[in-house]
Amino acid sequence: MAIPRTRPYSGPAILSYGFRPFFLLGALYSGLSILLWLPQFYGELALSTLFVPVDWHVHELYFGFLPAIVTGFLFTAVPNWTGRMPLQGNGLLALVLLWLAGRVAVTFSADIGWVTAMAVDVAFLIAVAMVIAREIIAGANWRNLKVLLPLLILAGANISFHLEAHFNGVSDISRRLAALAAITLIMLIGGRVIPSFTRNWLVRENPGRLPAAFSRFDVLSIAVAVAALALWTLRPEAEMTAAVMALAALLQFIRLGRWAGDRTLRDPLVWILHAGYLFVPIGFALIAAAIVLPEHVSPLAGVHALGVGAVGGMTLAMMVRASLGHTGQALHARPAITFIFLAVLVAATVRILAAMTDSHTGLVLHIAAFAWMAAFCGFAVVFAPALMRRRKAD
Repeated sequence: MAIPRTRPYSGPAILSYGFRPFFLLGALYSGLSILLWLPQFYGELALSTLFVPVDWHVHELYFGFLPAIVTGFLFTAVPNWTGRMPLQGNGLLALVLLWLAGRVAVTFSADIGWVTAMAVDVAFLIAVAMVIAREIIAGANWRNLKVLLPLLILAGANISFHLEAHFNGVSDISRRLAALAAITLIMLIGGRVIPSFTRNWLVRENPGRLPAAFSRFDVLSIAVAVAALALWTLRPEAEMTAAVMALAALLQFIRLGRWAGDRTLRDPLVWILHAGYLFVPIGFALIAAAIVLPEHVSPLAGVHALGVGAVGGMTLAMMVRASLGHTGQALHARPAITFIFLAVLVAATVRILAAMTDSHTGLVLHIAAFAWMAAFCGFAVVFAPALMRRRKAD
């Protein structure tokens, strides 16, 4: 994604491109908020929020952290798709402040009321969708309008989350609807960037078998996966859901295998993309297994494979690669970068194993939580100087 030509800009470097503030703040928020989640889980801390602790935790992953990273990615990618100028300066600052306002509103919803908290929180995703729609339509880049659908589903899921939490006391369908939107985005965007980046690296560094080109098989695998997620959203314990989930897992395993990830082990910037995406079929398989064998497999195993593994792994992989390229740094994984990649994989693996063994001991959860914090706070430490410093081409 080469940065397009931009209008003259003399403001703070952090507001020169969308990825800069949203990657930095999203990573910091994700890493530090886990420190609030653990004491909530153990009943040692009570936030002034109307959400029960688990709902706050789930909400801030899918509707706090994820929208920030997706926005940073899309606000940097869309100008390249459309040839239009990126959002900069005060317009970008307004959206950053709106995102921050959402985090404050949710955390202090007991003080401001659930309706106000919902309105402020949901406004961010709607505003982002409107900006992206405007840019894609103005640039006549019609084929990329499809990225709006998961964004709008995510916004709808957020509204549903607030309504369920208020009227039922806890969220249910909206949690799974959020996962549907998130994983659909990963399948769409991952299916574009993973084969492309892998091909570029293999052609240069390891000639031989290359990723398969996008084909009807990819369309089929995505369609089945979306159907499986939709069934799971509405009927999470149905045998039909298990069957379609198992089929989706198989197709996604095959899809990932077609991208030649086994030939990229020398470059962490490439293999982390494949490792992050691997949690998509793993999550599908675990959800199917939990329906069929509930006495042996916890439904939380698949949930955490998708949330911690797929969402965490893929977002971190894309944040690192985009930040390196768009701040003028070499696409090279120095040791600190490899460390944060390994940290997010440890967080996902340990959290899945904890769910599989029904282990909620302090040690296991602390390992997963601090590995997650190390990954995302580590990203902030490594990349903050570059994200806040002007690039020569800016």
